[in-house]
Amino acid sequence: MTVATPVLEERMNLVVVGHVDHGKSTVIGRLLADTGSLPQGKLAQVKAMCERNARPFEYAFLLDALKNEQAQGITIDTARCFFKTRKRHYIINDAPGHVEFLKNMITGAARAEAALLVIDAHEGIQENSKRHGYMVSMVGIKQLVVLVNKMDLVQYNREVFERTAEEYTTFLENLGVHPLRFIPVAAREGDNIATRSRNMDWYDGPTVLEQIDSFEKAEEDFELSFRMPVQDIYKFTAENDDRRIVAGTVESGRVRVGDEVVFHPSGKRSTIRTIEGFMIEPRDEVRPGEATGFTLSTEIYIKAGELMCKAGDPPPHVGRRLRANLFWMGRAPMIKGKQYILRIGAMKVGAVLAEIQRVLDASELRTEEHKQQIDRHDVGEVVLETLRPVAFDRRNDNEPTGRFVIVDDYEIAGAGIVLEPATDRNSVIDNEIREREYSWEKGDVAPIERERRFSHAGKFILFNGSPGSGKRALAKQVERVLFERGCNTYYFGIANHFEDLDSEGGAGALTHDQHIDMLGKLTRILTDAGLLIITTIANIDDFDLEKLRKLNHPNEVFLVNIGETGLSKVWADVQLDPQPDIPSAVRRVVEALTSQHVLVDYSI
Repeated sequence: MTVATPVLEERMNLVVVGHVDHGKSTVIGRLLADTGSLPQGKLAQVKAMCERNARPFEYAFLLDALKNEQAQGITIDTARCFFKTRKRHYIINDAPGHVEFLKNMITGAARAEAALLVIDAHEGIQENSKRHGYMVSMVGIKQLVVLVNKMDLVQYNREVFERTAEEYTTFLENLGVHPLRFIPVAAREGDNIATRSRNMDWYDGPTVLEQIDSFEKAEEDFELSFRMPVQDIYKFTAENDDRRIVAGTVESGRVRVGDEVVFHPSGKRSTIRTIEGFMIEPRDEVRPGEATGFTLSTEIYIKAGELMCKAGDPPPHVGRRLRANLFWMGRAPMIKGKQYILRIGAMKVGAVLAEIQRVLDASELRTEEHKQQIDRHDVGEVVLETLRPVAFDRRNDNEPTGRFVIVDDYEIAGAGIVLEPATDRNSVIDNEIREREYSWEKGDVAPIERERRFSHAGKFILFNGSPGSGKRALAKQVERVLFERGCNTYYFGIANHFEDLDSEGGAGALTHDQHIDMLGKLTRILTDAGLLIITTIANIDDFDLEKLRKLNHPNEVFLVNIGETGLSKVWADVQLDPQPDIPSAVRRVVEALTSQHVLVDYSI
């Protein structure tokens, strides 16, 4: 007996946008009805309900009725509905307003490959007609068709249609957007939706349904560089299963077992040993859109949020400053100096608005060069500065890893695209340190006098290691030995103040960076006072250490690293094996402090 191989049906994502009450829901309802995609009897049921309530029937009511049945899983999922033609299956994402549209489109919840933009012929081009045109261009939708709806209200007048098309074409050209065509429709009456209109015999183009079927299905571009944001790392221990799986969803490119991969921004490398998945056959290759996991040939310490790339592919940009186009939706304006959260790929990181280069009114294309904040519904060309390095692509090079959202007070308040990396000149942190040092008021006691009094220089002694590595016991014993030598030393129990810096995981990206910032500022004071300040920390990365060194400047950081940690580009002053012997480790630390002239003897 031969089992037939199932034929995979082609699917396409569409989005319908437009100003309020211009007929988006009517267009969708008519498409559902005219393609026979409604549940059996639903159309008659809604018509009967309208008749009982003495209300005129509207095709838009079909969407409301289907949404009420969402819990039954019939045809609607939040703002999505489905219909099919002989050619393919369609998923329509109804965008009732610009906020919902941006949240869905920018975060990738709806991967629209084409857009229908609805304009009311009678009311004309409105504010959201222009905003939505801008947003379509911003998210990179290249197949756009404009439906000039409610032609029945203007007596199917050809001049009204052509005037609307000409005006909106001029607007879109300023954005670099070129619609495939304009279609005159009367969605309520069905004119040019699924059947050609007898009322507009002057129009010889396709119907909406014919146009939708002519959209080109976006082929997955396997030639793009491989990109997979790391969503999590799963460790297994049961039944002798020692796998450590790096999990995420492939955004672009493809990768095979045996390929060398690089994780950014850490720069760490390994080779793919196996490709993992839940309830799937073994495979040796993954492609865009697939949620998957990998085991690596060598165990490396990486964090969720890193970008997994294939060695040999053009690498992403890695940095803390990026120039972007940003659409702001927050109730409060976006201002300089305030910390937000930037989410790009799987990375969540604190960010500030560093520069406003210009602000665009998306409905009128009016620009302001010297505006000092981004107000609601503004589009800003800005420079954003993150609190730690992130990996990203320019939107024109790789769309999924070139889009981001900004979170303010637990809500998505902004969304945008990366134009290019920005230079690190005049970074926020460097400016803060420069201003701090410029205004630092020194006392009358010179650092050399403190050294002679205490027989040591001020120093920040940092013990870095994974949880359970024994770093706390070692750090406290070093404090004891130095104290008994007469040193002015203090063990700072960091876990009492900065919980996520001395534990695996942590309270979140923004909190972690704030804590690093607070620790660096604290040690700047204590080392300036001549103390040997000792603390422990768990698995910081290269950037954390570099930031601590900057914040503690002009004083220095003395690093004791225990075992394998998140550091990759720096050398420790003392490198110890995991679970070191405490007495011998203490001797090594004290010897290193002496050889570096931190501990000095001024006696004769």
